[in-house]
Amino acid sequence: MQTMSVRLTKPISRCLPIYTRLYKHCDQHRLSFPFPTKKKSMQTMSVQVGSVAQPQNEIARRTANFHPSIWGDQFINYDDSQDMITHAHKQGQVDELKEVVRREVFTTSAGDLSHQLKLIDAIQRLGVAYHFEREIEEALERMHTTFHDHDSDDDGDLYNVALCFRLLRQHGHNISCDIFNKFKDENGSFKESLIADVSGMLSFYEATHLRVHGEDILEEALAFTTTHLESATTRVSIPLAAQITQALERPLRKSLERLGVRRYMSIYQDEASHNECLLKLAKLDFNLVQPLHKKELQEITRWWRALDFERKLPFARDRMVELYFWIAGVYFEPQYSVGRKIMTKVNVLLTILDDIYDAFGTFEELVIFTEAIDRWDLNCSNELPDYMKIFYHALLNLFNEIEEEMVKEGRSYRVPYAIQAMKDQARSYFNEARWLHEGRIPSMEEYMSVATVSISYTFLTTISLIGMGDIVTKESFEWLLNDPKIVRAANTIYRLMDDIVSTNFEKERGHVASSVDCYMKQYGVSEQETVEVFKKQIMDLWKDINEEFLRPTAVPMPVLKRVLNLTRVADLLYKGEDGFTRVGKVTKDSVASVCINPVPL
Repeated sequence: MQTMSVRLTKPISRCLPIYTRLYKHCDQHRLSFPFPTKKKSMQTMSVQVGSVAQPQNEIARRTANFHPSIWGDQFINYDDSQDMITHAHKQGQVDELKEVVRREVFTTSAGDLSHQLKLIDAIQRLGVAYHFEREIEEALERMHTTFHDHDSDDDGDLYNVALCFRLLRQHGHNISCDIFNKFKDENGSFKESLIADVSGMLSFYEATHLRVHGEDILEEALAFTTTHLESATTRVSIPLAAQITQALERPLRKSLERLGVRRYMSIYQDEASHNECLLKLAKLDFNLVQPLHKKELQEITRWWRALDFERKLPFARDRMVELYFWIAGVYFEPQYSVGRKIMTKVNVLLTILDDIYDAFGTFEELVIFTEAIDRWDLNCSNELPDYMKIFYHALLNLFNEIEEEMVKEGRSYRVPYAIQAMKDQARSYFNEARWLHEGRIPSMEEYMSVATVSISYTFLTTISLIGMGDIVTKESFEWLLNDPKIVRAANTIYRLMDDIVSTNFEKERGHVASSVDCYMKQYGVSEQETVEVFKKQIMDLWKDINEEFLRPTAVPMPVLKRVLNLTRVADLLYKGEDGFTRVGKVTKDSVASVCINPVPL
């Protein structure tokens, strides 16, 4: 036996058998099942739970046969002694180099727009922009004013105009796409002379991915640059060809920042005009932050091992390392250490919750399980099967720990938003389970109303804000409750990408209909036609994300950045395959690049 600290509401009647009967009545007569939502005050107590879930061999269950973790003990065995010895020295070097770069980029280069643009772009792509946020913001503000003052100015080559457009759009400045009209001929087509400027074409291609709805010239530019970049790889240098190939696979707007840093370092150091101090700063900084990630991974691994879910809940996925990598993609900066640990732990339990609903729990069990989560009341666990009870205690304990952390920081108001988001998540999983139980393929509209919640990005955005410090206020959490366009777009992108790559695998084990199934049935089209429609929708949804970044924004830019980064992770892990459930080379190499292998100095 082991003792766990959990939250307990004031005593209530034993409610679950009543709700089970009520659900069956509603199901029989096709009525809506009335889950209660009344909030209750809470008090703390300790309870004892059995250490192992009781076998339920008499129940036929669906199992997904997920492969075990591929990481072994390497993170729990991390020895930080050597890193601690060199930490102070590296930190001193980083601080000195930051001052040098600050002078060179924001003072010395201030009068040379082209040079400063390239340096700011390099700072961002090398992963050290978080050290210079104020300086970058002020420099881009000046550039934006300059562009407004010289709207008719024809100066500037394609590379620099496109770069300036991209940087300003990335920071929310609504610079007009009309600046690219000067690169068209009298027939309204892009000038043939541009084709020879491969670097300019690549810069233009990257700029097109910041487009919003109605910007036809950028739609034309995307097609134009894509076509000519694809044919250019055989006639340019190997480094430039590699950049083009990477950009065509995943442009900067959709790229995970930390992975892009590793790739760009090798490119930047081969450029004759690279800034040596900036490159050294980027390498040292990366190697200073990575041990923090390893330390956090060690701590989270110990928490995970203490839960002993590998033995108690062997049906569930062990993707703790992959989930940490996911969250490091949402925010890697040192100041978000608490946020990363909270978000990873919650995401670990969310994955197991998904597997309970998706791959193990019977429908009758899920009825009372959903009710227990909705009431957030330990007494309700008395009626749960042992495996659900073990999970339920762990869930309440984790949120209790989060609340204690937030109380210390004076931000306890954030926790109820997280709890409600978890309840909404469970409800969406239950609605999907009901469709499977009924053998029903819903309409596309009905499916998406549920599946864009179950895909979890509203939930994960809520959790990401908990550990973000003073930049987040209650207004940001209230904003999330209104299903903002950027979050709706992120949820839909992730849902469609997931369903495209997962549908056939999930059908093998008995799974609720996916968006692919729903669309095919509703519109009488093939799977391939459906996928093509979804890919076009995904491209349009990225425009929604871009629009939400244009000033004035509904919430602070760092809040929007969490949603953008979540979408970038989905693009990495679900483009062409499900790299999370079935961990392959892309995921394994990405984790190693960010969390294991230091940058050679």
